Amino acid sequence: MKHLVSINQLDSSEIIRLLDRAALFENCPNRKLLEGRIVATLFFEPSTRTRLSFETAVNRLGGRVIGFSDAATSSSSKGESLKDTISMVANYADVIVMRHFLEGAALYASELDRTPIVNAGDGANQHPSQTLLDLYSIRKTQGTLFDRTIALVGDLKYGRTVHSLIEGMAHFRPRFIFVSPPELRMPEECKDFCRLHGIPFTETTDFSPEVIQSVDILYMTRVQRERFIDPEEYERVKNVYVLTRSMLEGCRPTMRILHPLPRVGEIAQDVDDTPQAYFVQQAQNGLYVRQSILCEVLNIEIDN
Repeated sequence: MKHLVSINQLDSSEIIRLLDRAALFENCPNRKLLEGRIVATLFFEPSTRTRLSFETAVNRLGGRVIGFSDAATSSSSKGESLKDTISMVANYADVIVMRHFLEGAALYASELDRTPIVNAGDGANQHPSQTLLDLYSIRKTQGTLFDRTIALVGDLKYGRTVHSLIEGMAHFRPRFIFVSPPELRMPEECKDFCRLHGIPFTETTDFSPEVIQSVDILYMTRVQRERFIDPEEYERVKNVYVLTRSMLEGCRPTMRILHPLPRVGEIAQDVDDTPQAYFVQQAQNGLYVRQSILCEVLNIEIDN
């Protein structure tokens, strides 16, 4: 049984295969490949883009969706265990797409081996479908995944998207610049991963013109209020980095700005109509990548 729990379970050839298939879906997204199949979307934590893009992917492929977008409407609010929820829903669905607030929840669900599990984000841990759409967006805008310089800016401590992106890019000789306040610096295990895999990186608290002008991808993240126990700590760091249009002067012509969204002020509105802004198209790419993921875990091949 195939699951997608973490980006690190995929090697470079598997990543490329998923991205190549996503490109086929971009050319023709409406295909009846999931006719007769049911996909359950279990979102124990709020989501807009991830949930809607997975559900749109299912609908465009001719499948049907069941599930919930608020754990308060599920039996977990009555005290039902995650094991029982997964076991019951597996009776009704061919695939479960799950977002959960606990790190490791998706791995636990996959180990029950009742039906394929797709991790749509587990706490501050992993978000593999976001990573694949990020890789798709990088390849599409840069023409290659290899030898790119990427600045990761903002919440690098709790940002599961940046943690997964480091692992996903590890196959393609990246260079990283980590830009964050001291309270939100990249975790040591992520830096150890870079050292182990020979990935060069630098750390700074200064979101400077030199950083912006030296990168191929500027990956902005929001400071995530929901991850903070202390509200005062959140208030201290929430607006520490704000990208404005004037800051893009002198950047590389091919540089693109990515963001996993939602944004809450870290990218000013005047950036939206610049050639560098790509985060809306990036979200659209999520549809094609998630169509590819669903076919992958269900072992469905497609024709060109």
